[in-house]
Formats: sequence, C-alpha cells, structure tokens
Amino acid sequence: MSTAKSSAVTLAALEKHSQEALDAHTCEIVQWHFNESTGCPFWLQKKSDLKFDPLTEVKCYDDMKKFPLFEDDELRGGPISRWVPKGFAGKPVYVFETGGTTGIPKSRMVIEDHWTDYELFSDTLPDQYFPKGANWLMLGPSGPRRLRLAVEHLAQFRGGINFCVDLDPRWVVKLIKKGWMEHLEAYKKHVIDQALTVLSAGHDIKCLFATPKLLEGLCNALEEQGKSFPDTGITGIFSGGTEFTPQWTRFCIEEFFGGPPEESGIYMTPTYGNTLMGLACSKPVSAADNYKIAYYAPQPRAVTEVVSFDDNEQTVGYGETGRVKLTTLTKEFFVPGFLERDEGERERPFETYPWDGVSGVRPFHGFASQTTVGVY
Repeated sequence: MSTAKSSAVTLAALEKHSQEALDAHTCEIVQWHFNESTGCPFWLQKKSDLKFDPLTEVKCYDDMKKFPLFEDDELRGGPISRWVPKGFAGKPVYVFETGGTTGIPKSRMVIEDHWTDYELFSDTLPDQYFPKGANWLMLGPSGPRRLRLAVEHLAQFRGGINFCVDLDPRWVVKLIKKGWMEHLEAYKKHVIDQALTVLSAGHDIKCLFATPKLLEGLCNALEEQGKSFPDTGITGIFSGGTEFTPQWTRFCIEEFFGGPPEESGIYMTPTYGNTLMGLACSKPVSAADNYKIAYYAPQPRAVTEVVSFDDNEQTVGYGETGRVKLTTLTKEFFVPGFLERDEGERERPFETYPWDGVSGVRPFHGFASQTTVGVY
C-alpha cells in the first residue's frame, strides 16, 4: 500500500473513532443535564418546552439538531445558580463574563472547565519554545474574563508563574465608540507600559499570551526603545482573536520575530476561543501553506460546524464559506447549537484533529459593521 493510501486509511479510522467518541460523549452529557438528580435548573425547566424527550431521543451527536438554536441572551442576568448542575452542588463556582459594553453582560458559571481546557491545550505546546517551569506574561483582558485565570492556570500547570497587566476592554470599546482616539492611544500606552515594566524587572519570562493588537503594540514600543522582540527573551507566544490573519502572521514572523521558529527561536500559536467554547487550537502555521490559520475545536467537549447562511442545519462543503455554529458539551455547561458572531471556511480533518475545522475566521458579514473589536 502506498504512503498516501496508508495515510488516508489511518485518517478515515481516526475520523470514525472520533465520531463514535463524540456520539457517546453527547449522550452522556445530555443524560447528565436533563436528569433530575444531576441537571441544572435552567435545562430542567427548559425540558418541558421541548418537543421531544432528550433523555430518550438523543442517541448520537446528529440528534442535537432536535434542539432549537441556543440564544445567548439567556445568559444575561441571574440568578447564576440556575446554571449550576445539581451534580456539582456545593462546589466552588467561578463566574466569567463576556460582552457587557452595553446592558447586562452575559455570564457563564464555571467550576473546573477552564482548567481542563487549558491543560488539554498545554499538551499541544512544544516544550522547546514553551519550556516547562518558565514564567509567563498575560497581556490581555483582566477583570471578570476567563482568560486571565485560564492563562494563569496554564502557567502554573506547566510549572511557572504568571504575571498580569490590568486591562479593561469595556473601557477600550467605549473610547472607540465615542471617537476619543487620543484617549484610546493613551490607554493602550498605559497597558503596554505595564508589560514593558514587568519584562524589565528580571522575572525571566519566556512565554507570553497577548492579543494580536497588543502584541503589535508591544513590538512597536520595544522598537521605540531601540530594542526588538527577541531582546525580551520570550520564545513562546500564545495569541488569539479574529484579528489573527495570515497577512498579520507573516508580518509578525518576518518583521518582529526575525524569521520562522527554526531561525528566530520564537514560536507563535494562534487560537480561537471564547467563554462558551473553550479553546480551539490551530493547525501548525507555515509559509509553505501561505500562513493559513485553521482552527479545530476541542472535541468532544465542544464542536464547531460551518453551516450555510440560509440553513443553519446544513453544513457547507469543504473550502466553502459559512457561519460558525458552536455546541458545548461539558458536565458543567451545555449549549446545543449557538450561531457564533463569526464566519469562515470549512476545513478538512487531519491526523492530529480528525474532525472538521474552520479557517479565515472573521466577524459574520451580517453584522460585521456593528462589531467593535477593541483590544482583540
């Protein structure tokens, strides 16, 4: 058998196994959330509104289509306790918020999901560039967002210590909407100054989380000091957001880092995630693939599909464009089919992630003009 045929057979077997695992996991999670002894009050109450019985009629992942689309406005307001599964009664609960620039923010309760998500992500990081025991800098949103605590756990899980900056993205968005660009630049400088101070303090930081805009701001600030990014000693960068484009990635690698990892010693991995999904990892980015960024959700804990703009139950063909639909399947949190505010192209499975991915992630064109990206 040729190598190509052998790889195809291997990939087909991996895809089949991952689908079987997803089907079994889906059944387990639905049973948990709709059982009177383990489920959360929100889903137990919703059960009577459904036109089917999840406990007897969900036998595989495809049966998730029986649920109506999830509206994330359900996450606005409280009590937050209605989302806590009875099976976790008495455990300490975190609350992470998303949005909140206007009106009541959307809140998600979490117990340990953010730890699990980032421990799984840790397994994908090359130790050569993200050394075990190394210290981290978290250059991103603080406050009630999960990122700060999640990156801190990632650093601790890998044996290091995490340093943070103070950043309020809601204030950034307000400055943009008011057109106060001078204030915006001053606030951005304030955040970058915090990062420069930490990096100058002798803490031996080797790993960094930063949003694309803040990473670029940091690199520009270093250049103003007559330095370059390699002077920081950072070798591993974890970043994410819809601003992560092939063009920006190429620019960063060539202009700021001094070349690809094998030349510069600096490795950057893009991610795509949010408070509802967790963290989707990317296929390794390379010049040979024109720096294309393809993300793969952490199945079976979360699933992303690229669906037709006209029919959210119809998956588009590989390479075709559609809207990202998310399903979250953990014992802590259940979301059956949520249309994300993003669109992209459907990507084929590969051996590391033998399920569908999505590339070219960008704001959904239906309301892209209304989206304020801020520090992301």
